[in-house]
Amino acid sequence: MISFNVPPYYGNEEIYIHEAIQNHKICGDGQFTKYCNNWIEEKTGTTKALLTTSCTSALEMAAFLCDIKPDDEVIMSSFTFVSTANAFVLRGAKIVFVDIRPDTMNIDEKLIENAITSKTRAIVPMHYAGISCEMDTIMDIAKRYQLLVVEDAAQGVMSTYRGKALGVIGDFGCFSFHETKNYSMGEGGALLIQNQNYVERAEILREKGTNRSQFWRGQVDKYTWVDVGSSFLPSELNAAYLYGQLIKAEEINENRLKSWNFYYDHLYPLVEQGKIGIPFVPNDCVHNAHMFYIKTNDIIERDALIRYLKEHGIEAVFHYIPLHSATAGLKFGRFHGDDNYTTKESERLLRLPLYYGIKSEDLKIVVESISNFYEKRKSL
Repeated sequence: MISFNVPPYYGNEEIYIHEAIQNHKICGDGQFTKYCNNWIEEKTGTTKALLTTSCTSALEMAAFLCDIKPDDEVIMSSFTFVSTANAFVLRGAKIVFVDIRPDTMNIDEKLIENAITSKTRAIVPMHYAGISCEMDTIMDIAKRYQLLVVEDAAQGVMSTYRGKALGVIGDFGCFSFHETKNYSMGEGGALLIQNQNYVERAEILREKGTNRSQFWRGQVDKYTWVDVGSSFLPSELNAAYLYGQLIKAEEINENRLKSWNFYYDHLYPLVEQGKIGIPFVPNDCVHNAHMFYIKTNDIIERDALIRYLKEHGIEAVFHYIPLHSATAGLKFGRFHGDDNYTTKESERLLRLPLYYGIKSEDLKIVVESISNFYEKRKSL
């Protein structure tokens, strides 16, 4: 079986985990958490990075820092993971979904302004497949309407837009280090903060509402409960595992890009024949090969291809069910405008196996199997 995903593993993770154990420091905010935070700050240029238990946690912290209140409205795409919406629903917000661009599967920046009301407080662009949303337009809208921007860059570590790292363009950025991401700590994430004024409260939120971070830095002589918060701080063992990959991030990135480019080059003949669609990367974007997907003619063809690949030992999967059509989406949100592309394009999309270290012969088998599928359909 060719798996859809194999969690990234470089080979030096155990060394750092053992070091954390030997240091007798396995709860959070030890040296490896600091190493990871520093790596993110240096790599992205963000003012402050805080490692979290998940990207979900980072999004929830961002919603707190945006001071979202009941009945506020937050604009986002419906084609995203539930955490993007949940973080703001937990604060009482109403989610306003707008349609996506069919070329990138990202939020259609041209539809955002018309969805703004007096209750709108934030825009949450999710960078699908590590390919950036049209951030210049989004930031211009946010500035004119005095809205905050939270980038869901869960899939965007090492990607850029006009030379800027994803996650540092808006007010807040959220990374994921889940096992399906390019760099992993099993479960984990990070919150990126651009405005220094938010850092102190972010640290307090992350430390269960206490000022313990200030205590450890010697800024206060004791720590206490000073605000709301939760346990958003990951274990040092997780951070140590992640750090083993971050210091090899370029090598891992190049390996994934090589596989992504193989798919692109070898599946392009099917694109020319009008059989499938493949990812589009705008000129202003540098992506991180987070995923490679194809688009079939419709959901019937996609499901048939999934079954065919499974029969041939290949695990390929669809992606998000649009949130606006889900039970909770109907309860906590509304779709503004027409759903011209969100549902239709999501039903066509199929993700192919792609991970660090995938064998070239496995990539060839996937391509050959897809080609054979369409050859057989042609003869039907």
